Amino acid sequence: MARPEQVLLLEPQHELKFRGPFSDVVTTNLKLSNPTDRNVCFKVKTTAPRRYCVRPNSGIIDAGTSINVSVMLQPFEYDPNEKSKHKFMVQSMLAPPDMTDMEGVWKEAKPEELMDSKLRCVFDMPVENEKTHDMESNKMSSSLLKSESSALPTKSLSSTLDDGEVKKIMEECKRLQMEAQRLREENKQIREDDGLRMRKSNVMSSQHASGSMKREEGLSARSVALILLFFIIGVIVGKLVL
Repeated sequence: MARPEQVLLLEPQHELKFRGPFSDVVTTNLKLSNPTDRNVCFKVKTTAPRRYCVRPNSGIIDAGTSINVSVMLQPFEYDPNEKSKHKFMVQSMLAPPDMTDMEGVWKEAKPEELMDSKLRCVFDMPVENEKTHDMESNKMSSSLLKSESSALPTKSLSSTLDDGEVKKIMEECKRLQMEAQRLREENKQIREDDGLRMRKSNVMSSQHASGSMKREEGLSARSVALILLFFIIGVIVGKLVL
């Protein structure tokens, strides 16, 4: 069985327009009018309940009156290339004369008693804000590309070295450190040996000098003795001749 036509008058009838920028809450109003002589229960539903706050989202519209429903779009990152698929539905039914529990009435309502109207959401971004958004998007994209390009050499370098090559490099570093330590120890030993040889040579030089002096003193004494001996012999020979 086909559902009855909507008795409420909606303004706007088909679209809910939200005008940006969308960096803050954007509110649009939906007017529901009841032209009948009976009270009407209504509910406002959406396909994206986390993106919108609706006040009031349900209630009763007295006969011949109207009500304004505030639909508040929560802040989000606007993408002009993304088409909005959000929709709203206004559901209504004639209120029973002796109604005391509205929730109970909704639960017990028959499908043929329910009326609904659907509206789609339209996002309208001003030209200036759209240009600004495009510029910011381009800046973000360029900065992201720069950061990625600067990170590429490091990533490519690390990716070219596998575990085996890294292990070989570490072993080579260790071997070079041990070789440097060995050279330092050999250099220290050579310096110590040179010092010892220098001290020995100094001692030997001093001993040689003292020996030479003693030999010279010995030679001088023998020369004096020989001269005296020759002098005495000469004196004796002279006396014998005379």
